[in-house]
Amino acid sequence: MKRIIINGANGYVASHFVHELLALGYEVTALVRGNHALSAEKRMSNALSAVHEDDHKPYKRLSVYDYSLTEHDFSLTPEQMRELFRGDVDYFHFAASLKYDFKSKEEIFRTNIGGVGNSAAAFLNYAGKNSRFFLISTAYSCGNITGPFEEKFYDNEEIGAFRNYYEQSKRFAENVVRRSMEERGLNAHILRLSQVVGNSKTGVTKTDYGIFDFAKRVQGLALRYPNKTVRVRVNPEATQNLIPIDTVTRYLIKTVETGKLPAIMNLTSGRSVKNGHFAYCLNKLLPITLIPDLSLQRQEMNSLERIVAIGMSFTGGYGDLNIRFETANLDRLIPVDGNEPDEQSIFRMLAYFVSNLTEKKK
Repeated sequence: MKRIIINGANGYVASHFVHELLALGYEVTALVRGNHALSAEKRMSNALSAVHEDDHKPYKRLSVYDYSLTEHDFSLTPEQMRELFRGDVDYFHFAASLKYDFKSKEEIFRTNIGGVGNSAAAFLNYAGKNSRFFLISTAYSCGNITGPFEEKFYDNEEIGAFRNYYEQSKRFAENVVRRSMEERGLNAHILRLSQVVGNSKTGVTKTDYGIFDFAKRVQGLALRYPNKTVRVRVNPEATQNLIPIDTVTRYLIKTVETGKLPAIMNLTSGRSVKNGHFAYCLNKLLPITLIPDLSLQRQEMNSLERIVAIGMSFTGGYGDLNIRFETANLDRLIPVDGNEPDEQSIFRMLAYFVSNLTEKKK
């Protein structure tokens, strides 16, 4: 088996991937940034324990490096770098800033563009000739596209072509990899994820990103102001493209197992879920009545509706979308097997998430 290197390995998707790789017997090297409170090893251990709460065993085939994403050679010694990239490896670049606002532009670009360039440079300097570089990107690097988002490279564009700096930075990062492929022969693949949610079978959800960030804000509001009716500026007929964490993990394992892969794959769902269904679920689960209303203007909002609108500074940009993602490359690699989210599985995820929030607050 090839050894797998994963940076940003303690993140939500990456830690699930690491856990599955170890369960299958792969040797995994995790690159994690330690901080003043926790070492890199402890942060990785905590992330793996969160994947399966009853699983606190040590992993014999896991090694953890404390690294710095944007520093030369990750602030490791040449000896450590040679050991890190010994033999032929599959290198997965997960590390990213999930911020999106103008104030964080410098940090977003430094991490999401500069970090990718630094990873590619380190890979080219140290990795074996049969090694592969995988960039974990986002399907929302599509920006404000009007047609289908194809599994191909798109040129860089100004910020007006995107909803936020996060989307723009990921488009730019893809083109950093593209240039390294064309100019330096980087053996690379781009994997674009849509919004990753909980487990499609169990409903267990450990992310608070996207629709779950919205659910968290609504839950706080519902507990403070129960039994209120609140209008929300979203289109109930517009959709969210969601992909369960177990499906993502299966796709990632398949890329490791497959020798010949296309340059780009959109790891997205063929079935999207309407915004109106999220409102229905939260109305069932919480003492609140949400009414999606795309025509709602700020001057028409009451105080609670303004609070919700402020909390939607990120998610609000995704309240009126029906993007079609091309998945021809993905479909050839992995046939759809029914693990795409439906209304029942989304309800289970939201029920688990809301219940967990309530227990923590108690």
